[in-house]
Amino acid sequence: MIGEKTKIHWMRFNRLRRKVSFPIFGAVRTGAYMLYILMTKGLKQSVCDQSFYIGPVSKFWAYAFVLSKAPELGDTIFIILRKQKLIFLHWYHHITVLLYSWYSYKDMVAGGGWFMTMNYGVHAVMYSYYALRAAGFRVSRKFAMFITLSQITQMLIGCVINYLVFSWMQHGQCHSHVQNIIWSSLMYLSYFVLFCHFFFEAYIGKTRKERKDD
Repeated sequence: MIGEKTKIHWMRFNRLRRKVSFPIFGAVRTGAYMLYILMTKGLKQSVCDQSFYIGPVSKFWAYAFVLSKAPELGDTIFIILRKQKLIFLHWYHHITVLLYSWYSYKDMVAGGGWFMTMNYGVHAVMYSYYALRAAGFRVSRKFAMFITLSQITQMLIGCVINYLVFSWMQHGQCHSHVQNIIWSSLMYLSYFVLFCHFFFEAYIGKTRKERKDD
């Protein structure tokens, strides 16, 4: 007989396994496209190119990315129903990403390819970590730290991309508008601050407390 705890582990694992497949495939397909643009046409084209939204393969993954933000926000509901602790970073991040993604996809703004590819990549690693833990595997704490550092790096790169879009937009080489860049920059900067705070509280501060207790 399989124990009840084991059943719960595998149910969670199977649910997360299906969930992790999506960002992995998304990261591979959009990453391959972005790498091709970078290698053949350079950084500027990879940032300003709008064909990411209309390419034969990339357009599907761009559309799927935008739609995926709704069920990701739905995860917040399950956290509330399970009476688990819901931190500000979680619901703020999911709500603002959903609104900004839909807002930007409509206008096919420059930089979208970078934003989506980075997000797919980070989520692929993050949900793989959750799936392993749900299956009962002991995963090193360093893996969790790496994920948070990857998210912090993603926010920094997002700010750099916004700066490049704004600079090249002045010369008519990037399609965007000032309002979008302002909102995107504020969003990425706020994420950067919140993820840095989370990293300090979850890892550095906790480690110091454990050493004092010892």
